[in-house]
Amino acid sequence: MNTLMLMVQRSQPHTGLGVGGSRSGKLASVMRALWLAVLMTMVSSVAMAAQKNYTVSSPDGVGIAVQEGGNPAGPPIVFIHGLLGSHLNWESQLNSPDLSRYRLITFDLRGHGLSGKPQDAQAYGDGRRWADDLRAVLKATKAENPVLVGWSLGGAVISNYLAAYGDDEIAGLVYVGGVVELKAELITSHPDVYAGLASDDLKVHLDAMRDFLALCFATQPDRATFERLLSNAAMASWIMTRTVPSMSVFAAEGLPKIKAPMLMLYGEKDALVMARPSLERAKALNPAIRSQIYADSGHAPFLEEAQRFNRDLADFRESVPTH
Repeated sequence: MNTLMLMVQRSQPHTGLGVGGSRSGKLASVMRALWLAVLMTMVSSVAMAAQKNYTVSSPDGVGIAVQEGGNPAGPPIVFIHGLLGSHLNWESQLNSPDLSRYRLITFDLRGHGLSGKPQDAQAYGDGRRWADDLRAVLKATKAENPVLVGWSLGGAVISNYLAAYGDDEIAGLVYVGGVVELKAELITSHPDVYAGLASDDLKVHLDAMRDFLALCFATQPDRATFERLLSNAAMASWIMTRTVPSMSVFAAEGLPKIKAPMLMLYGEKDALVMARPSLERAKALNPAIRSQIYADSGHAPFLEEAQRFNRDLADFRESVPTH
């Protein structure tokens, strides 16, 4: 910061005397104001980018890794990633100018990323436990009237939360490629991939992870991003990965309870979740749900059409109560 100030001072032109001196002085004032505006923006951006990392404990003792970015005084948005993901899935949102004014809270689901990875299958099969994790995060962060954003499996986590706790303390809900129910009529069949994910053979397991990740995108991300997400997936618990397909999802109990605004976003080219049947099922449970289809996206609109998604999310956050 001191270096930047010194640059500002040295960049000021000498106005001198005589004809044109007044004009030069005005120009210098304008340039100085511009430099200071740029400096304040940079300082503000650095402050906004500072991230908090901590761990909260779920009721069954699993440590849940939580991260915070954005404006700590802004209206909160809580992001819930999908199967084989982590908070790293949301980097395009954490770095978005459209979302920088909000308090951006992410966390790693149990069995993923930096969170605890129980060795008991029941810790993953009972959908209520995932709901309790989200509840623990909301209580620890003291996020008032947050908007919850759930990608893929994250949608099921939100549904389980709604079934258990309702939405009285929630300002709004956004499902992104969200799993409504883990049923064959809503999930595209990829038997070889899912069998590979459940395999004890390391090569088969890792190859299936790569194939699963590729199915998330109609437009594949750049190589560095894909490799990071693949490494991220490899950190996930094998027990969790095998158990999640049979996880209890209480959409029929949760979705009808919704009073807060809810938006469901899907990619037209989603190769994992059946977009239109999922929307039909969700609206059968709650006709007030709004929906939007991204024509050029697959299962991950928030990455494939990040700028559009971030603007849509900012508009949604602005449209719901903050108190």
